[in-house]
Amino acid sequence: MSLLRVLIVDDEPIARRVLRQELEGLNGIEGVGEAESGPAALVEIAALRPHLVFLDIQMPLMSGLEMLNQLDGGHLPVIVMVTAFDQHAIRAFEAGAIDYLLKPVGPERLRQALDRASQICGHPKQIAENIAHLQQLAPVSQKKIVGRAGHEYFLLNPDEVLAFHASGDTVTIVTEKQRYRATQTLRALEERLTRSSFRRIHRNALVNINQIRKISMITSQRWLVTLNNGHEFIVSKRQARQVRNALHW
Repeated sequence: MSLLRVLIVDDEPIARRVLRQELEGLNGIEGVGEAESGPAALVEIAALRPHLVFLDIQMPLMSGLEMLNQLDGGHLPVIVMVTAFDQHAIRAFEAGAIDYLLKPVGPERLRQALDRASQICGHPKQIAENIAHLQQLAPVSQKKIVGRAGHEYFLLNPDEVLAFHASGDTVTIVTEKQRYRATQTLRALEERLTRSSFRRIHRNALVNINQIRKISMITSQRWLVTLNNGHEFIVSKRQARQVRNALHW
């Protein structure tokens, strides 16, 4: 991608102005927007659809990580964390940020960050996975599930997922109103959701037991699970006891 739309998110006006001036002096920038808080950043991301967001970690009321936890998908930008505290930057980088910058931001490091952002902009799946990793660092967070609908990627809370269903190499995420294509295998999702309300009920199905409306017996060792949206799954003989124990039946 040759031109980048950029959003600077920082509660300090001087910090925003300095970074903006640095960016406007570089090639490859289509436009630069600003936001002074996490809530304002969410509005600007939806309106401007930036390719890249420089996000300050330490902000009052809503930190950068807490703001990221509010992103749920559709248009997802590349995130570069900006901080004056090195320990925060290292945590963010190791969690999946494409890059991080330490204040004060030098022109060489800024150019490197832009080059790296340009490389990842054409890979929305990687962007979504990076944000999902970063969201886990927020003070109150859940492990988000990345799902694809059309050409866009969404970050789903496990609570809104009813089930995962595998057919060949494709895993479908079933929610109340929509279906998404998962970016991970059923086994990887099961491992990711360890100690959650999800249980394997069949080799091709992982179900949120909190979303089970009823269980009907087909045979003495085979059961039919009906979810709150009416979707039905067969419980395999191998998994029947585990499911019944989880439901205290």
